Parts: sequence; structure tokens; C-alpha cells
Amino acid sequence: MTATPVLVLLDHAADGTLRPPVRELLTLARTLAGEAPVEGVWAGAQEPTAALPVLAAQGVSTVHRLVADADLHLSAVLADGLVAVLSATGARLLLAVSSFENKEAVARVAVRTGAGVVTDADGVAVEDGRVVTRKTVLAGSWTTRCAVTTPVALVTVKANSVTAEDVATPTLPAVVEHVVPVSDAARRVRLVERTERADSGRPDLGSAHVVVVGGRGTEGDFAPVEELADVLGGAVGATRVATDEGWIGHDAQIGQTGVTISPRLYIGAGVSGAVHHRGGMQASGTIVAVNSDPDAPIFEIADFGVVGDLFTVLPQAAAELRRLQA
Repeated sequence: MTATPVLVLLDHAADGTLRPPVRELLTLARTLAGEAPVEGVWAGAQEPTAALPVLAAQGVSTVHRLVADADLHLSAVLADGLVAVLSATGARLLLAVSSFENKEAVARVAVRTGAGVVTDADGVAVEDGRVVTRKTVLAGSWTTRCAVTTPVALVTVKANSVTAEDVATPTLPAVVEHVVPVSDAARRVRLVERTERADSGRPDLGSAHVVVVGGRGTEGDFAPVEELADVLGGAVGATRVATDEGWIGHDAQIGQTGVTISPRLYIGAGVSGAVHHRGGMQASGTIVAVNSDPDAPIFEIADFGVVGDLFTVLPQAAAELRRLQA
């Protein structure tokens, strides 16, 4: 790769604060950029004012703020903006948090530009001038290396893949506006309504360092799961059975047809470990399983297993953690 900027898509909340995985991506971008600058892409109506101190601490030189007469939350409109920034900067690498929305947007960029795409990577390096990524496939049973052979690489990276670190000397990021030429194709879709989810006070499932998951064994009672998650400061997840039964919302589903997670600590309570669920969590750092069935498949991949009733084990664990925290 030549000394062109490394771009990072700056995912942020409605109040303009950066989502936690973005700091990880910026740290990763610095290791890949070498002497080249790290630059951010900001999409949304808000000014990036609240995020500038964090971006400065991460060594970002420039923030490219996208301005459009269409909703930048739509993947086609965002893709138009990303194409414009890639062209203006000459960047050959764009990093984004691995979310449903971002994967759809970079796929559109790839169609427009012929760039190579790798999604759900948990490692990125530059080798012999090429971007090489690491990712797990086949329900987490294989770890692969993928080299991007096209001039431009678009990579979505799983949360918790990198430890975020600030630079020794903060920068003073410049904000540059880009008026996005929205294509006719992007205007075919119109956002008519948006409903904000109620804030649970817990971290986002896809980026949480700790996730406590309930399965069929909860029989619909997620109270012990939620209690332990709150003590640990973690997120609450679920298997497909639990969401299909209506015990918890579908946005909590983890697996091949749900959210893919890679927390530092995964705790599965009453989770059997079916292959479609394992495909969404097997990259977790430490896996703890609590199940009354000693032959449950999840014990095959667990680092620590407890054969017991989750309604006894989880409250005891929560109580002990509270005692230690006190």
C-alpha cells in the first residue's frame, strides 16, 4: 500500500458520542497506516463536536463530514458518501465496525468501485503491500486469512478485536465537509419513520465486553440472566428459541441469523450450543456455560462449565460478585 490515508467510519449515537468499538478501529488504523494519516468519516446531521476530544486522543488528523439532501442512515446514501470520500482522499483502506448497516453500505461501495470486501474480521494487517485479514468461518470452527488483491480494501471488524490505546500527543482534527452527490438509485428508497429504542442502560450487544445469554433453559424467565449481566456491566443476549418464543426481543438474538458477537466474556445460561448459535459467539474470549444437561454441546467449546440449575447458579454468582465488589 502507498502512503494514503486509512479511513475509519465513525459510528456514533444520536447525541454525537462515538460508539465504543470506534476507538478500537482507530487504534488498529494507526498500526496499519504507518506514516500515513488516519482520517474519519462522519455521517449524520449532528456536528462531530462532542467526538472531537476522543478523535484527537486517537491521533485522527481529519474528519470528513458528509452532508446530503437525503438521509445518511440509508445504506445507499451512505455508500454514495463513502465513494465520494474515497475518491477525494485516494484512500485504499476503509475500516468500519462490523454491523448489519455497515456491511450493507460497504457492499454497495464495492459494487460501485470494484473494491474488495472482508466482513466480520477479527484481525487486519498489511503484508507485502496487501491488506490481509483474519476471520473465523464455518460456525467458528476454522480461522482463515484473506488477502485483498484489489487496489481498495473495505473491511468490517468485529468489536473487541483490538485494545484501544490513545496516542502520546493528541492531534487537532480538522473537519472537512463533503456535499454528497446522491445518486438517483439511492433516492428510490425513502425513510418515512424512525423509532428510537428505549435505553436499557446496558452496553450495546454487538460491542459489549461481557454478554450473558439465556436460552431454552430459562423457560422464559430472564430475570437471573439480566441480574448477572447488570452486576457484570454486560449486555443481555438470547438464542433463537428464546426470541421465537417471544421471551425477549429479536434484537437480542445471537447466531448465524442474528447478531455476531466476540466479547471478552460470554456466559451462556440454559444454552444448548446449537451450531447456528455457536456461529455467532464462538469467537468469544472466554466462554462460560451453565446447563443442567452434562451432555449439552456447548460444553465442548466452553472454557469453564457448570452443570447445574441456572436459577440456582446465576443468583449465587451475582450475590458473590456483589460481595466482592463491596
